[in-house]
Amino acid sequence: MSGRGAAAERNINPAAGQRPLPLDCCGGLNNVDYSKMDLKPLDEFLKLINIRDSSFCIAVIAIIFNPVFWNVVARWEHSTRKLTRLFGSPYVACYCLAFVIILLNVYRSHSMTVAMKAQGRLEMMDRTVVFYTGVVLIVLGTLLVVSSFLALGFTGTFLGDYFGVLMDEKVTGFPFNIIDNPMYWGSTANYLGLALIAASPVGLVLTALVAVAYKVALRFEGPFTEQIYQERSQHHKQD
Repeated sequence: MSGRGAAAERNINPAAGQRPLPLDCCGGLNNVDYSKMDLKPLDEFLKLINIRDSSFCIAVIAIIFNPVFWNVVARWEHSTRKLTRLFGSPYVACYCLAFVIILLNVYRSHSMTVAMKAQGRLEMMDRTVVFYTGVVLIVLGTLLVVSSFLALGFTGTFLGDYFGVLMDEKVTGFPFNIIDNPMYWGSTANYLGLALIAASPVGLVLTALVAVAYKVALRFEGPFTEQIYQERSQHHKQD
């Protein structure tokens, strides 16, 4: 009997008083010979990414800065109402912040595009199926972004809650009934689609960073927004 057969028999017929040992298929990951793995695609992918390139660094800064900026400014406004007093109206103040956010997002998109053009294309991504996958993602992403905007309205989209411009009730219709935070994930899908169309490894990395930045931002935005509406409910109960 071979050693492997004997090991299997021991697992099937363990000694009295001992629990059967689980079969270790193929020896688990310990028997994998990593030296024989084909790492050429990964190597080619990494060679096309230059993190020291100025356009890449600018794009990274823009991606991180944007959600930090609008969260900090919106919270500051909620606690001080200084923008409202400065502009004389919470609506005007919200519109002004929205204008700045739009400009920042346009610049972020521009900086990512510049970074993708500055660095190389990955040959294995330069295929028709990848291109059309990118087109589909852009269509879906745009649908999520536009439908979110229509459902929330201008002030609902651009942090009107922090200016005291609250919605009457929580939006639960499309696209919020199929995905949470569709504005953010639609935007991420757009960037992923652009990266696939451009066959850009740098684009994929920057898109992943966008997703992480949004995920972190949501950890702050979600609970704080809920707190704002809870405070309104408490005021209504007291009245």
